[in-house]
Amino acid sequence: MIKSFITFLLLTFSVALWAQTTNQEVLNMNKPERVEWFRDLGFGMFIHFSFDSQLGIVISHSMVGASEDYQNRYINELPKTFNPKDFDAKKIATLAKLAGMKYIVFTTKHHSGFCMWDTETTDFNITNTPYKKDLLEEFVEATREAGLAVGFYFSPEDFHFLHENGLEIRRTNINDIPQHLMNKYVELNELQTIELMAKYGDIDILFYDGGEGTLLEKCKLVAWELHPDVVITRGAMETPEQTVPGTTVTDPWEACLTMGTQWAYKPANETYKTGVQLMDILVETRAKGGNQLLNIGPKPNGAVAEEQENLLREIAAWNFVNGEAIEATKPWIIPNEENIWFTWKPEEKTLYAILTKQAEWPRGERREFILKSVKSTENTNVEVLGQSGKRVEYMPEINATTFFKQEENGIHISCVRAQRLYNNQKWNYPLVLKITNAEPAFVPPVVETGEAEIIQSGGTSYVQFNGSIVEQGDEENLKVCFQYRPLPEFTDALISNEWTETKNLEIDDNFFMFRLPVKNKKITYQYRTVAKHPNANVYGKYKTISIN
Repeated sequence: MIKSFITFLLLTFSVALWAQTTNQEVLNMNKPERVEWFRDLGFGMFIHFSFDSQLGIVISHSMVGASEDYQNRYINELPKTFNPKDFDAKKIATLAKLAGMKYIVFTTKHHSGFCMWDTETTDFNITNTPYKKDLLEEFVEATREAGLAVGFYFSPEDFHFLHENGLEIRRTNINDIPQHLMNKYVELNELQTIELMAKYGDIDILFYDGGEGTLLEKCKLVAWELHPDVVITRGAMETPEQTVPGTTVTDPWEACLTMGTQWAYKPANETYKTGVQLMDILVETRAKGGNQLLNIGPKPNGAVAEEQENLLREIAAWNFVNGEAIEATKPWIIPNEENIWFTWKPEEKTLYAILTKQAEWPRGERREFILKSVKSTENTNVEVLGQSGKRVEYMPEINATTFFKQEENGIHISCVRAQRLYNNQKWNYPLVLKITNAEPAFVPPVVETGEAEIIQSGGTSYVQFNGSIVEQGDEENLKVCFQYRPLPEFTDALISNEWTETKNLEIDDNFFMFRLPVKNKKITYQYRTVAKHPNANVYGKYKTISIN
């Protein structure tokens, strides 16, 4: 009965939907109001989980370039021992909610083609394992019960389909597949999308991964036709992986991030980021206008790895105090002043100054900060989130009040770390200042990082960095330069802040450049523009150039 209904839907939608596109252009039918709803969520959980978690290896990708023997055993033998009997969807949803996450995105089908739901489209699914049940259904019910938005990750690329049809397993050159097989490939993905959108109620978010062109676009069309309110992230907006942009981005974007080095569970030789690092990345993401999707990879039995649960609870403690600085916020006029990052609620004129890199701030100690981008008004108030400002436990001699004063060079704030959250009284996480009725203190410039080029001059090779001033702001004598560095490894890119800065550069008709002699013939540089306003440095986007 279900199969005939799905077939009917497929026949009804397929021709009409594809007729809406010309030349298979990339469509974006996300509703603007739903995109704003999504952006206000701010923070979500990603779950990478499949049957190959049993081996602790990269999810799906080991099939590419693998021997026929490996592929056969992977497809036919490995599912026989997959039994995630300890998967507790309610516990995972509770952990996500405590950590301040507002949505969860689950891998319904990764590139391997293995389906984590009871599908009629293929036997390569979780009901044909010792687990036998529809794990996706459990996830959806628990996530909704927790009041969180439901998201599905789905890969239109399907290695199992390629293998079954005698095609080489690969992620590139999929458009050279014979047309009769491509028609079957597209139909499989359409049927699976219809199942996912029809069987589990309203799905809030879809994250498509791979299959650019026909495979992807037809899936998107089917999803939007069945549920017009669904927000498609990857496939319709920027979704940087393991990185965040170099500056504020006005369009919607969602960064996805691993806690360690791998998306799926990695039992050996895994290196996890610290809780402080994960919080700093979350803060930077929100300050630059993006959403963050933080990943966990459950163990083969379905349980959350202890290291990952501990990190979530570490984030949860911080969120319980400071969550209002993350949820439903917008970017400020600049994302940061050095290690102080900003989020903003314009309707309330409330600014949050998030004080990162404040390690070893003893409880009861007073520290002072100057915010040069902020101007107070007669109705401004400043407080430390989570603190009453009236008492420091066991320290009656300490005045816990937060003071502020507007000076010519910015608002001066003096505050105390008063709240005791750990028994050892240490708290190395960001404190957050809540500043009400705030106003911008200046008009920042806007700079653009141009494409770099390799040039020859006087027998020497140079990398030429190019940049431009898009908007001058309110400073006539703006100074500009570049910062550059060897491109960090992807696991280090988010936590490394080591840059080499050039001298201040001459500006010619809003353009400027710097030439760096090439000493290493095989290197990739990451670089960005910097505008030095008297109140704060303003940065352009990250760009890279490779020298071979």
